[in-house]
Amino acid sequence: MSLIVTGTIGIDTVYTPAGEHREGVLGGSCAYFAAAASFYGPVRLVAAVGDDFPDEHQATLARFGRIDTAGLEIRAGSKTFRWGGKYLDNMDHRESLFTELNVLEEAPPAVPESFKDSEYVFLANMHPALQAELLSQVPSPKLAVADTMDLWIDVARDDLAKLLTKVDGLVLNYDEAEQYTGKKNPVTAGRALLDEGPTFVVVKKGEHGAILVHRDGVAALPAYPAEEVVDPTGAGDTFAGGMMGHLAATNPENPTDFDTLRRAMAHGTIIASFTIETFSLDRLAGLTGEQIGERYDEFASMVALR
Repeated sequence: MSLIVTGTIGIDTVYTPAGEHREGVLGGSCAYFAAAASFYGPVRLVAAVGDDFPDEHQATLARFGRIDTAGLEIRAGSKTFRWGGKYLDNMDHRESLFTELNVLEEAPPAVPESFKDSEYVFLANMHPALQAELLSQVPSPKLAVADTMDLWIDVARDDLAKLLTKVDGLVLNYDEAEQYTGKKNPVTAGRALLDEGPTFVVVKKGEHGAILVHRDGVAALPAYPAEEVVDPTGAGDTFAGGMMGHLAATNPENPTDFDTLRRAMAHGTIIASFTIETFSLDRLAGLTGEQIGERYDEFASMVALR
């Protein structure tokens, strides 16, 4: 089934506690999500970059084979979104060193006519008013899920509240759930978010996994026990990509079903576990379906998903 993602594509600079760093690598919520989802089926990408976007990054997106970039606008005279960050010792938190919005300060990209029949929609992290505008261009989605971040909770809370009435699901981390609701417990925060409109909320907890808070119950999945974490950038976006990619590929009768979502989250967990092993999309670019299957089977045995 057709899956579309809207969000950002950027150029990142990342520093790690081990003293390693990479400059000018491919980043952005759309890039990570689309790469992860492409292991399950075709994914349509809608984003904008400037004419400074490197050819090598375009080639990286093309390597995944099933990413349709007809919705990627390369704007002459504009500059690509850029972000730099430094991870702290526990790798679960980071500080932003710089953020250059550039093309993100311009009008958002339009959804191509050929994409408007998409049935699975993921609104990756961007201003909630823009997320709502892009969602309005896809008239009949079977499932619409959004991501958000602390910045939008601070500066665009009203727009985010309006968006929550229009989506089936929300994905955010535990700090953001607490920030929006004032509730320290992630389950309590998730339940408060359900009152805003969604059928389910996925609260990401980094190395401690993720919690599904649903109108039909609560489930918790651990993270895959990775032995080494090199770069956590994009882990949340690839988690969402694996989850939504699996849902679109299997096309369940009810994609918001509790057990269906729990199983899809396991796929997201596995894809994210590969992402963190290297910088940028380097690990995913060399990943195979067989490797995903092997790790999924191992994880399923750990959490009795069979």
